Amino acid sequence: MDYYLAIDIGASSGRHILCSIEDGRMKLEEIYRFENNVILKDNHYCWDIPTLFQHIQIGIKECVKQNKIPKTLGIDTWAVDYVLLDNQGKLVDKTYAYRDYRHEKGYQNVLQKFSLEELYQRTGIQFQKFNTLFQLNSHDQDISHACDYLMIPDFLNYLLTGKKVNEYTNMSTTQLLDIKTNTLDQDILKQMNMNKDIFQDMLMPSSSLGCLSEDMQKVLGCNIEVILPATHDTGSAYMAAIEEDSIILSSGTWSLLGIETFMPIVSEESMKANFTNEGGYDYRYRFLKNIMGLWIIQEVSREIKGKYSFSELVQLARKSRFEGIFDVNDDVFLKPENMTREIMRYFEKRKQPVPVSIGDIAYCVYRSLAFSYKEAIKELEKITQKTYSTINIIGGGCQNELLNEMIADICNIKVIAGPVEATAIGNIVAQLIQQKIVKDLREGRELIRKSFEIKEYKGELYESNI
Repeated sequence: MDYYLAIDIGASSGRHILCSIEDGRMKLEEIYRFENNVILKDNHYCWDIPTLFQHIQIGIKECVKQNKIPKTLGIDTWAVDYVLLDNQGKLVDKTYAYRDYRHEKGYQNVLQKFSLEELYQRTGIQFQKFNTLFQLNSHDQDISHACDYLMIPDFLNYLLTGKKVNEYTNMSTTQLLDIKTNTLDQDILKQMNMNKDIFQDMLMPSSSLGCLSEDMQKVLGCNIEVILPATHDTGSAYMAAIEEDSIILSSGTWSLLGIETFMPIVSEESMKANFTNEGGYDYRYRFLKNIMGLWIIQEVSREIKGKYSFSELVQLARKSRFEGIFDVNDDVFLKPENMTREIMRYFEKRKQPVPVSIGDIAYCVYRSLAFSYKEAIKELEKITQKTYSTINIIGGGCQNELLNEMIADICNIKVIAGPVEATAIGNIVAQLIQQKIVKDLREGRELIRKSFEIKEYKGELYESNI
């Protein structure tokens, strides 16, 4: 039997998901799971890349141990973050995390040369102070001797294969690409005094990097072909959306709400609403808005040391009748010292009733997310001049039935929930296309529809609990 391995690494955890095709359906098996957290290094939040790569190797070795050696593998991670290498292949500086606050310096540097309006018109990418463009202009130490720029999954692929490439979907998030040509914007590089030679050839999802390096074959005890999925996890997740002509909500640490389109939307309205045009498979665009997402409840859970499981938090929330909501996209929730305290402070500052119990906090988070989605849907419909009747919620967050019910009710929209493992599934579909197991993305999505349970919500479940 042939196996295909998705190594899906998010900002809080990673996992190795193995896929086989049985009776015309995708069958998934979680082989290995590990934590991924930022570490504090010299007063900066950074990624622990050596540990991350150790976990990648452990998961592959587990496949070997179980005699389920994958034919191909693909790695996806979060966006915008990167490494810089010198001519010896060593790191030039720390591997900074996007939640680190150092990017203010780069933000000010860039705005001396370009307005936010001009950057949006050039790149189609939303304004976020942690965008790669701002990060690259925020280094405290001299990086002029950097020879190679690799995004996080590019670097992990390099460690596996010895090959340096930049994958398109993740590069599209950097605010360095010209939205008209999907290539590096040479004027931005020139004006910001950035060396264009540090960037690699840019490849599309479903490209093959070939086999593991000889050294890595010895370490892992096997040989596997490495395929580029959409290495930006949202790009992989959107490939797994199965509802035609619907809004797509990739629900996880972040909430990414938008649509798939073959043409970017770069208008004054889309800029003001802070919608982005990220590159996807086959030069499709993800026209979407970044919303803080389940990161908020993840931090609340961490602060109470996991006293309640996420399903238990949902059950506690169902008992709450707290009516307040907060702006989930407020910068104070990006990386606060204490998320629970920051939520309470938000209401205190506005002299509003404050959520106190853990049930009230959880209910408040879910309800605030649902209202943020409602606002984003209004903006999306206004920009596209189109009304949407369905939202396809994909990713781990689609298992939260209370949140699904709230979305259906508050947004007055039909919710199609699933598939759950969207990012890993999209990652694998890119591998299946490259291996000619499925012909194209449309055929891949039909395979997904046949393979996984999909649930539907219309709002009545939430109403019955009020």
